[in-house]
Amino acid sequence: MSVRLCLPWPDKRLRTAAAPVEDITDEVRAIWQDMIDTMDAMPGVGLAAPQIGVMLQLAVVDASDTRDRRILMANPSILDVSSEMNIHDEASPNLPGVSAKIKRPKSVSVRFLNKDGMYTRRDFTGLEATSVQHQIDHLNGRMFFDNLGRVKRDMLLRKARKV
Repeated sequence: MSVRLCLPWPDKRLRTAAAPVEDITDEVRAIWQDMIDTMDAMPGVGLAAPQIGVMLQLAVVDASDTRDRRILMANPSILDVSSEMNIHDEASPNLPGVSAKIKRPKSVSVRFLNKDGMYTRRDFTGLEATSVQHQIDHLNGRMFFDNLGRVKRDMLLRKARKV
């Protein structure tokens, strides 16, 4: 399909919650394909539809080394999280040139509408879990730096303005 441009921070759509997807249609499948193409071009391990200006609860994740484990999600919601935490370096193509170490649950259980239009429950661990949580944040109008304390967040945003 095509690589889409990512919205530049501070576009207000990045702070807006996305609308739920009613059905998996050919249009939704085409958006997912554009999101995969865009994610692969970054390169990144996930992308949420609002990052490219599509205000629907759609996300793609592929944290595999071989880039062959595409996870397509609509309306994802976290059902359960582990008490064990992981720290990963996170970034966003919407705010290029900056990243931060973010602490998130190591494992999550997520319910989502899959590519066949069926609700699925799936467990994620490690980098996949981090990416899924990161994408769900985007769908809720949050950025990765919202998980930082005020001082670190302000420093990151100042650095981003210089980049």
